[in-house]
Amino acid sequence: MLDLTKTLLRGAAVAVAITSLGGCSFFGMNFGMAQLSPKECLMRAMYFESNRSSAEGMLAVGTVVMNRVNDQRYPHSICGVVGQPNQFASGVLSKKMTDSGAVLASQVADQVMRGERHPGVQNAMHFHTAGLRFPYDNMHYVLMAGGNEFYEKY
Repeated sequence: MLDLTKTLLRGAAVAVAITSLGGCSFFGMNFGMAQLSPKECLMRAMYFESNRSSAEGMLAVGTVVMNRVNDQRYPHSICGVVGQPNQFASGVLSKKMTDSGAVLASQVADQVMRGERHPGVQNAMHFHTAGLRFPYDNMHYVLMAGGNEFYEKY
């Protein structure tokens, strides 16, 4: 009986710890990982969303992330924006970065964290894979970079 009580108490402690993470699972956090820094979240968004294609593509994705951080309709943190459900690549905060694209993502993330933005992105807060077109009349395309097309909604 004592072992069952200990097991239940451990389970309760784990539940409390998970709850205290402030809903990190909703932000794409993986409980098996240490909490990610803003730079790591930004790197991961740029790495996975630009297909590691170019510094320009990564900078464009990083600019969209920062545009969202500065908009009242989105979370006001980089990890909050990147971890929003159905907004960025599946597993963006938990998949492994396995090639030299991670080095480039780190370098570009440093630039974005220092305030650099891709001028072509302007105020865009959305992008999708290049070559796709949607029949909506509320989309204004502003840039194609890194295998993505960036657009503003109005």
